[in-house]
Amino acid sequence: TLPFALYHQSSKTSISRDKYSLLVTFIFPYPKSAGSLIGLAIGDALGAPLEGLPPPLRPVTGMKSGGIHHLARGATTDDTDQACAVASSLAACRGYSPPDLMHRLIGAYLRQPQFYGPTSSAVFQLVLSGVPLTEAARYAHELTGQSRSNGAVMRGPPIGIFYPPSMVREVSCACARLTHHDPVAQECSAFVNRMVSGLVRGETRERAYLHALSACQSREVGSVLGNIRDYPLIPSLDALEATHCAVSAFLFSPSFEAAVITAVNLGGDADTIGAICGSLAGARYGYPAIPVRWRRALTGHPRLLALARELYLAAQTRP
Repeated sequence: TLPFALYHQSSKTSISRDKYSLLVTFIFPYPKSAGSLIGLAIGDALGAPLEGLPPPLRPVTGMKSGGIHHLARGATTDDTDQACAVASSLAACRGYSPPDLMHRLIGAYLRQPQFYGPTSSAVFQLVLSGVPLTEAARYAHELTGQSRSNGAVMRGPPIGIFYPPSMVREVSCACARLTHHDPVAQECSAFVNRMVSGLVRGETRERAYLHALSACQSREVGSVLGNIRDYPLIPSLDALEATHCAVSAFLFSPSFEAAVITAVNLGGDADTIGAICGSLAGARYGYPAIPVRWRRALTGHPRLLALARELYLAAQTRP
C-alpha cells in the first residue's frame, strides 16, 4: 500500500487542438518523452522569476518576466541548458560519455555563467584548469566543503528518457558524480530519473514511485521520500529538500498544470524545483497535457521538440 492518498485520475485527457498537440498526438510516437523534456523547460521558465523569493501572496500561473536574473518572459536558465547538454550528449553518443557531456556542460556554462551554482561552477573551472574529470568533483567538494546541491538532479531526467529502468540508477549516479561528490545528490538524481524512465514507458505514477523507492540505496533519501508527507516542504538548494518538494508537488497534484504551479509557487529555488517537477509531470501526462499558453511562450520550444525527437530516436538504437 502507498504511504499517501493519490488523487484519482481520469483516463481521458483533454487535449487542446493546437498544431503542436495534433502533431504529437497523431504523428509523434513519443509524447511522454517530449513531455518530460518540454515539461522540465516549462517548470524552469515559470519558476525563474520566483527564484530566491518567498512564496508569492497570489499564486503565479503564467509566464512572467523579471526575477533576480531579469529574464524575459518564457526564458529558461541553466536548468534547461544542462538538461539539454545531457540530452544532446546521449543522442550524439548513443549513450553516456563523460568527456562529451563535460564538454557540452562547460560550453553551456561559459555562455551563461551567471546562472550556475557554486558546486558546478567550481567543477567546471577546475576542469578548465586541467584537473582530470575523475578528480574534479571530489576536489571541488573538498574546496567548498559540500556538494549536496541540486544541480545534478535538475539536469538528469534525459537519462530516464533514454535508458530503461534497469540501467537508470548506475548511469544517473555516474553522471551526478561528474560534478557532485555527495552521495545524497547522486541518489536524488537516480530517484527522479528512475521515475521518469518508468513513466515514459507506461508505468503508473504509483508504480514509478514505488520502483524508484525500491531502487534507492540511501537510507536518508529513502526515509524522506518514502515518508513524504512527514517532512516539511523546504524549497532550497539542497538536493534532497528540492527533490522532496518536486516529487511531492507531482504526486499530490491532479494534472501537469496543477503540479508545476504548486512546485514553482513554493518560492526559493523555484526554477529548479519547477524543472524537476515538470519533467516528472510531463513524463506522466505527456506533451499534449502541457497548457498551450505555456508552450507558445516558452523560448526555444521548437528546438526543444527537435531535441526530444533526437533523444527518443537515439534510445531506440541504443547499443
